[in-house]
Amino acid sequence: MATAQQLKALLQSYSEADGEMFVSVALQIAAHEAKAGKGRLATDIKRLVDDIKVKHKEAKVGGSVPITRPAGELAALLSATYPRTKLSEMVLAPEQRNSLELVLHEYRQQSKLREHGLSARRKLLLVGPPGVGKTMTSWALAGELKLPHFTVQLHSLITKYMGETAAKLFAIFESMRHTRGVYLFDEFDAIGSMREGSNDVGEIRRVLNSFLQFLEQDESDSLIIAATNLEAILDDALFRRFDDFIRYELPRASELKTLIENRLAAFKLPNDSLAKASKLAEGLSHAEVCRACDQAAKIAVLADRRTIGTDELSQAIETLRKRKQTLK
Repeated sequence: MATAQQLKALLQSYSEADGEMFVSVALQIAAHEAKAGKGRLATDIKRLVDDIKVKHKEAKVGGSVPITRPAGELAALLSATYPRTKLSEMVLAPEQRNSLELVLHEYRQQSKLREHGLSARRKLLLVGPPGVGKTMTSWALAGELKLPHFTVQLHSLITKYMGETAAKLFAIFESMRHTRGVYLFDEFDAIGSMREGSNDVGEIRRVLNSFLQFLEQDESDSLIIAATNLEAILDDALFRRFDDFIRYELPRASELKTLIENRLAAFKLPNDSLAKASKLAEGLSHAEVCRACDQAAKIAVLADRRTIGTDELSQAIETLRKRKQTLK
């Protein structure tokens, strides 16, 4: 029979949702029963423990992960959220959508892949101009998989002291192992630039080497996403370490039409408004088009109207385009 201390430990592990402690105590009880000559009972307990381990592993892969706020040193390195964004909310080119749906499918079936010695693609490099959906992609993947989303705070990661940044990187990759989630390295060119660059400094070179090493060795269940606007300065070694490379472009004409329709779905648009606005918006990013749509929507709301005029939407796009030219 289990001792009073073992029963107490079992109850405590259950109340604290400590699966590792629960399994450890159960195996101690099995060993105790085996020594007492109750081999059949010991075997039954071990079989039950094995079943629990399998079910727990399946739940980890398929279920949502309660968000854990980073503590200690990680609090300054990671910003945590729990997005509800879905892939269906994004306006994507067919090739982008296909790539992301494949990532989701493989991730959900990673146990099956492992049984055949295969790995799901988890390490993604997203490249494209600002405002085209790279960050939103990481939110959507987290939302679809019911995973917490962690953004790496690069300003806290990179320091001037030798070795300190590598130690912080190690802490982040350890977090990936212990807390399953989507980890985003935004503006990744800050650490992913070419090691032989003329303006390179020793510490940045060491940071990139450390990142490449940690990325290659990572066997966690987390998704690792690096996003950058500057593909040209990325080190060639990076492309070999990622499982997939997804390029983002400015929206095409058909995507602009869908984007404007979706953004202004709560309003009525004149028949010619959508075609004209889509034409005017060529060359703008997804984020810029959304900003122009929001500006036109504000005008309508403040005027107590449910219709957005052709001129209002066109003017909002033109104003944003002129502002963009001024800032160049």
